[in-house]
Amino acid sequence: MRVLLIYPIFPQSFWSFEKALALVNRKALLPPLGLITVAAILPQKWEFKLVDRNVREITEAEWDWAELVMVSAMIVQKDDFLEQIREAKRRGKKVAVGGPYPTSTPESAEIAGADYLVLDEGEITLPLLVEAIERGDEKGVFRIEGDKPDVTTSPIPRFDLLEKEAYDMISLQYSRGCPFQCEFCDIIVLYGRKSRTKTPAQLLAELDRLKELNFSQGVFLVDDNFIGNKRNVKLLLHELKVWMKDNNYPFRLTTEASIDLAQDQELMDLMVECNFRAVFLGIETPDEDSLNLTKKFQNTRGSLSDSVEKIIRSGLRVMAGFIIGFDGEETGAGDRIVRFVEKTTIPIAMFSMLQVLPNTALWHRLEKEGRLIKETGNANQTTLMNFLPTRPIEEIALEYVNGFYELYDPQRYLDRTYRHFMMIGEPKTNSIGRKLVDMKTMRALFILCWYQGVVRETRSTFWRYLWNILRHKPRVLDHYLVVCGQVEHFYEYRQIVKDQIEQQLKEQQVESLRQLSSVTP
Repeated sequence: MRVLLIYPIFPQSFWSFEKALALVNRKALLPPLGLITVAAILPQKWEFKLVDRNVREITEAEWDWAELVMVSAMIVQKDDFLEQIREAKRRGKKVAVGGPYPTSTPESAEIAGADYLVLDEGEITLPLLVEAIERGDEKGVFRIEGDKPDVTTSPIPRFDLLEKEAYDMISLQYSRGCPFQCEFCDIIVLYGRKSRTKTPAQLLAELDRLKELNFSQGVFLVDDNFIGNKRNVKLLLHELKVWMKDNNYPFRLTTEASIDLAQDQELMDLMVECNFRAVFLGIETPDEDSLNLTKKFQNTRGSLSDSVEKIIRSGLRVMAGFIIGFDGEETGAGDRIVRFVEKTTIPIAMFSMLQVLPNTALWHRLEKEGRLIKETGNANQTTLMNFLPTRPIEEIALEYVNGFYELYDPQRYLDRTYRHFMMIGEPKTNSIGRKLVDMKTMRALFILCWYQGVVRETRSTFWRYLWNILRHKPRVLDHYLVVCGQVEHFYEYRQIVKDQIEQQLKEQQVESLRQLSSVTP
């Protein structure tokens, strides 16, 4: 069986980083870990080709070669996901789909023409697909609701299928699931509330495979909550610490975690000793009433700002997610988020309006209340909310647009980044400085210094801060420059967010007036 694996296009978004990636001559931030895991689970006598449409187009020869087309997507990729299904069917190909978006909304893929819906987690449902194909079944829906696979059976992903130089980071996964119960989150719907982990030997084997294939990028552990099972993660880190030292720290690691990480100094120290350099936290809002309403209780058990500072001082750069539009939210939520970000010095703050994801607890509650706008959102920062909020949408959108624009003002961004790195704990490994030699750096450094040290109005700030970092925190210099470079994306993207949200508001107002005039005598 010849299988063409297709990864759909991501629209321009918070995480697309086009301008920043161009500095280091990369095409995409992360590869499609789901698809290369699918390729590893399927029979290895089958043949595979992978096309990530964020990297390049599919060739006619690849279309002709394929006997089966497999497409996976997240909700933000839904437009191109559906287009690739239609394109494959136009060419007479059998199509199998899977991943978070079709698992949550399978009817969309079915309407587009998909033959096989391989839903939920592939360790269980992909063997069912193989059996159906071997029987000669023309169609099928494969899912086992409520049953979660043992991830210790998951094979090493087929990293060899990737176009290695296209990606800025490489994805690995250690665990699935999260023990918390946030109302708006679909992770617990898709993967459950029990954090299921691989064995340390599995993850180390995946790192060995990356080394064998000569990958040199940083590694993003894409777990939605890396510390969901603290006992198991500490067992991993103790072994990973030895592996990293024995292999001369070949990878820098990034992951996502809940903010209770700050309560466990041993865990933070182990992460830093294993060459973790950054962590993404779901903070959402500094408003405790909103946190309680959305059942994000883990964020109410102590001072959020103190927790962020503790993580930074331990040696981990903090990125964080923030949301505006919770029920009962008081006016000024956007300003409060901006003030919190400035106070805690978080450089990369993912700021979004709340979107209701299918089948979440929030989805079901709002559906009962008749507040859902039927078309699902796309989970992008450029999209209005897909439900009726408790305060005027115009007020929320204005606070959001103004807040996003302020956060990524070049001067404010540089100020936060500088304060963040002056606070951050020193790295504890001997890998410091390597990236200044091997990250295609000279070209990237020249472009960065040209834009921020010559062209921008913030040029004097850039050189002053760079000199101070070099004098006082030289061991974080390369990391600091990478984060400085990321503002190149937001410098343009903040205007895109502003323009698109304001345009949608105008269209919504026009539609409201049209409906009003149609019922007015």
